[in-house]
Amino acid sequence: SSTMLLSEAEVQSARGAWEKMYVDAEDNGTTVLVRMFTEHPDTKCYFTHFKGMDSAEEMKQSNQVRGHGKKVFSAINDIVQHLDNSEAFLGIVTPLGKKHATQLKIDPKNFRIICDIILELMEEKFGGDSKASFEKVTNEICTHLNNIYKEEGW
Repeated sequence: SSTMLLSEAEVQSARGAWEKMYVDAEDNGTTVLVRMFTEHPDTKCYFTHFKGMDSAEEMKQSNQVRGHGKKVFSAINDIVQHLDNSEAFLGIVTPLGKKHATQLKIDPKNFRIICDIILELMEEKFGGDSKASFEKVTNEICTHLNNIYKEEGW
């Protein structure tokens, strides 16, 4: 049974808001990561190749930061395409959560940090309505990731 995580209207407005962000996936993804690394420097410890970078400018130019920013946005984009089908949604979120919990050992609080920065950027670029329509999506993502972490014994 493919149950809906959000109502049809919520799915549509969330997709609309996300599409505007995803048009510039690499730049926006980079901005989000650079903010995370600057505002929460402890998050850099997971990325060995970003460790030596202190200036936001330097990070913005880094191919690794840009590449990972794009990767994060692509993953969210996959999730957004499957908001109307919880089985497909979990099919994407579950392996992502497992990998971050078991292989990468990323503290799950970092998902909330990155989601909040995405919402913040959305609001700056496209206003409060975009942010509000996407907030439910980030809550779903973080809730499911946290559940996966619990199952993995965090």
